[in-house]
Amino acid sequence: MQAKVAELLNEVLEENKSLFLIDLSISQDHKIKVVLDGDLGITVEDCIAVSRAVENNLDREEVDFSLEVMSAGVSEGLKIPRQFHKNIGRTIKVKTSDDLTFEGELTKANDTGITLVWKAREPKPIGKGKVTVQKKAELSFEHIIEAKVVVKFN
Repeated sequence: MQAKVAELLNEVLEENKSLFLIDLSISQDHKIKVVLDGDLGITVEDCIAVSRAVENNLDREEVDFSLEVMSAGVSEGLKIPRQFHKNIGRTIKVKTSDDLTFEGELTKANDTGITLVWKAREPKPIGKGKVTVQKKAELSFEHIIEAKVVVKFN
């Protein structure tokens, strides 16, 4: 069943290239869960179209299943390079495999990693007081454990 659902998803995502798959899972009792994202965001209509494309091509007489198609929410975190690329310019929080946490503006994303930029207050090199400095971190995807967009309410 996994291969058939994956094939149907590939077909529908080929038709709408701005959408992409984040996760596909099928439980033992045939609960199909599809998580999507889009370069321009994702609408309810996008989820309905994908749901229909999958559901209409599976036979309930063969296997009784349930299908859930959803958009990747902010709480889901960023998992694939394409998600990072679409969030350039936004503030994200990243945890790394060496137990470090970074929060800054995502300024660059490619197939191997990301660049974050932020401002920090540090002691002046000479004299008392602090000075604001620009910080930068280049992180490879293999070292990123978790990354989430920081939602700010003004």
